[in-house]
Amino acid sequence: MPLLESTQATLALWAVIGYLLGSIPFGMVLARVMNLGNLREIGSGNIGATNVLRTGNKLAAALTLVLDAGKGAAALLLARMIAGAEDAAQIAGLAAMLGHCYPVWLSFKGGKGVATFLGLLTALHWPVGLGACIAWLIGAGLSRISSMGALVAAASCTFLMMFLGAPDGLLLGIILTLLIFWRHRENIRRIKAGTEPKIGQKNA
Repeated sequence: MPLLESTQATLALWAVIGYLLGSIPFGMVLARVMNLGNLREIGSGNIGATNVLRTGNKLAAALTLVLDAGKGAAALLLARMIAGAEDAAQIAGLAAMLGHCYPVWLSFKGGKGVATFLGLLTALHWPVGLGACIAWLIGAGLSRISSMGALVAAASCTFLMMFLGAPDGLLLGIILTLLIFWRHRENIRRIKAGTEPKIGQKNA
């Protein structure tokens, strides 16, 4: 399906819908509902599943992971189903990723976007999403560092699209990879310094 087939108005509409879906801070909502405290004052202060896990509540962390992944997938799939255009679907997915990273409700200070990134890739082309998840497991499993898994998954994204039959998503993959690395710039510094916290560690 061609990448450029929707009107500008259609693309703008799906960008707004995708952003609003992506900006729902499920980690913050679950932490409040389950009386886990203010995530901004726990661990790294991030709103994602890794930091929710630092509260000690594995169920809340798992739910955050699923919901954050789901909103990226939902944005893309809804646009693909309703608009019937791949460019609108990819715009909606990218907007959802930006909404998670820069939500208007939290003064544009959101999460790192890893779960949303993986959910988005899975909805875009499931073999690519599966490959990225495996890359995350390998990176995180060997290092015991969640951010290392994210960086490995992001670095593999473009290559997975090239070799697993998703060439139409190549530009989106490059943008997502750059965004993941940008959002993890502080993590990269800590990894180099040997101070990045391990998975499940309560203190950042």
